[in-house]
Amino acid sequence: MLIALLTDEGFEGFLETDETLIATIPGDAYKQEVVTALATAHHIHFEEQIIPKQNWNAVWEASFQPVIVNNFCTVRAQFHELPVTTPYEIVITPKMSFGTGHHATTQLMIEGMQNLSFQGLNVLDFGTGTGILAILACQLGAAYVTGIDNDEWSLVNAQENAAFNGCSIALSQASLEDLPPAHYDIILANINRNILLQYMESMRDQIVDKGLLLLSGILEADQQAIKEAAVAAGLSPQWEQSRNGWMALCFQKG
Repeated sequence: MLIALLTDEGFEGFLETDETLIATIPGDAYKQEVVTALATAHHIHFEEQIIPKQNWNAVWEASFQPVIVNNFCTVRAQFHELPVTTPYEIVITPKMSFGTGHHATTQLMIEGMQNLSFQGLNVLDFGTGTGILAILACQLGAAYVTGIDNDEWSLVNAQENAAFNGCSIALSQASLEDLPPAHYDIILANINRNILLQYMESMRDQIVDKGLLLLSGILEADQQAIKEAAVAAGLSPQWEQSRNGWMALCFQKG
């Protein structure tokens, strides 16, 4: 319940333990009075901490382990040496970007992509982060892959990762409004509920007729809200998957 309430207030990342909930939010979106009111209403003690910008590479190197998703795709860092037995391999050097294959939402997106045909298609990765999904789309045969993000650090990281994996991806610091309409066969969006709801109609407008929208970053509790917004925008549910309380949903236009 607390995760759902905090998500409504703009919190984006969560880590649960037996005793605590750690929630993260961009500094400029944090409102102490809102959290204080929630904590008071539910008799919860909270502490806040400002995390300075830093190069997270050294931190990840100490803890980042390879990930094998559904015997389909191996995600590893450059410093990992291991035999790869999956059909696809992505080498990621994470810095200040989201998308290493460890989070359930990224794994759900990769599994969902396994069930789609990308051959010769035009693909958009909305909120590309490390570029992991854009790289996989490229490896799966997409003719043209675009990755956009509002974070400059992510784009630098995604460019490095794309180059290391030998993938040609058009990366830019942009939003959906900056892109041509009815242009993409598939849109990939692993972001968060608030952004997905905000841009649902814009994503629909960017997809060609019969095109697909694959979404994650969605808590199970938010599944119905996302479905209702998608249907209201003229998108038809195709399938859904869940893992560890998170969801991936696929919709079709037309």
